Amino acid sequence: MIGLLRGRILAKQPPRLLVDVQGVGYEVDAPMTTFYDLPAVGEEVTLHTHLAVREDAHTLYGFLQLADRELFRNLLKVNGVGARLALGILSGMDSRQFIACVQGGDADALVRLPGIGKKTAERLIIELRDRLPKSAAGEELAGSGQQRPRTIGSPVEDAVSALVGLGYKPQEASRMVRLIDTKTLSSEEIIRQALQSMVQ
Repeated sequence: MIGLLRGRILAKQPPRLLVDVQGVGYEVDAPMTTFYDLPAVGEEVTLHTHLAVREDAHTLYGFLQLADRELFRNLLKVNGVGARLALGILSGMDSRQFIACVQGGDADALVRLPGIGKKTAERLIIELRDRLPKSAAGEELAGSGQQRPRTIGSPVEDAVSALVGLGYKPQEASRMVRLIDTKTLSSEEIIRQALQSMVQ
């Protein structure tokens, strides 16, 4: 099991990044809540990772905060929730927001996330209510405050591609991005605004 990676970021294409660890390039999928706080390409990063093994693929998922990885693993224990859906959940809201929804029984907020229907939202609340902490570790889950780096390529195209990768249908992802004034925004900022508009 690969539990942690420390290396230099070679490329970022949400929701995937490429990390060089002593000459070996690891492809890592990360939720947007992690992407927002990643350092720039070329800088070093430490990621807490989870390796998902299937018959047709081995996929690494990375998180800046250990608490986010633990929440990801708790989500995987819920019946009907796979790694891709868990990644979408953690992209749509941060750990504190999710825990507050579960503890407060707010199914309406959860169904706004990609791939979450009423039954899945209720299942998340029932199965996770006693498994999650009463409140997330505040300082650990706070953003780093670093400037958001830009990705290479068209920010709008990158944002739409990332939203599709997180579970939104292509037409829905395009519609979400069209509602935003994208002229001066990076792809991460466009994705953040699009996701926020869905959970408000």
